[in-house]
Amino acid sequence: MKKKIGLILLTLILAAGLLAGCGQQSTGDEGNAADNGSGKAAARSLEDIKKDGKIRIGVFSDKNPFGYVDANGEVQGYDVYFAKRIAKDLLGSEDAVEFVYVEAASRVEYLQSGKVDITLANFTVTDERKEQVDFALPYMKVALGVVSPESKLITDVSQLKGRTLIVVKGTTAETYFSENHPEINLLKFDEYQEAYDALLDGRGDAFSTDNTEVLAWAINNKGFKVGIESLGATDAIAPAVQKGNTALLNWLNEEIKTLGKEQFFHADYEKTLKPVYGNSADPESLVVEGGEM
Repeated sequence: MKKKIGLILLTLILAAGLLAGCGQQSTGDEGNAADNGSGKAAARSLEDIKKDGKIRIGVFSDKNPFGYVDANGEVQGYDVYFAKRIAKDLLGSEDAVEFVYVEAASRVEYLQSGKVDITLANFTVTDERKEQVDFALPYMKVALGVVSPESKLITDVSQLKGRTLIVVKGTTAETYFSENHPEINLLKFDEYQEAYDALLDGRGDAFSTDNTEVLAWAINNKGFKVGIESLGATDAIAPAVQKGNTALLNWLNEEIKTLGKEQFFHADYEKTLKPVYGNSADPESLVVEGGEM
């Protein structure tokens, strides 16, 4: 009799668990986007964001001077300056932005899973990425650069044959060298700080990423120099939203056009990039106004 009662109780517990599971809805980190079981989740609409009073924007936390956390624990940089203006114009206050730190390889996933509404993490537009996310108009242009120790300066890609080049996973540098230079050994890291630490430690002969980034790093790190200042095509950097989030995409495009009329991105450059680059970079080679390359 006891055994029979035990079996009945076990059956009831299992049934309750199944019913509870059917009634749950898997969401993103903030609980606003329902997962459809494939790792993707519905994006928040423009109206959803307005009702919430907060916009979640993905930025880097370790890529100075574009997105980084300063000594006081505050997030700063070129992308951050833009993100705050988006929050102000959309929601009435710079404080209405919630920064979500992303890595290069997670930028697409964070959009697809609804963890962020917009990605501003120095996101280069590529055909492959266009299939996964929707890009707004560009606000910067960039090519690849290579930084190495001055004592063993790399000035041509041919010098890297059979040697080790450091790259960050999910970047255009990884794609470019994987596709065009299989003769070069790639040492890959998830985070920029890990990559720079590897270069400082001598675990690689050079490091490649956006030329704007390596130039800034070399200025602040004695003994290193950008020997290859421009490699590959000149690409566009643009905000991205989840594919199909048309209302938010259209709002962003209009915002970029409007900001171009006041030369906003030149002001952004003066505030966040010029203190780093000084006279070593021409803003006209980097800044894009009004979405026009």
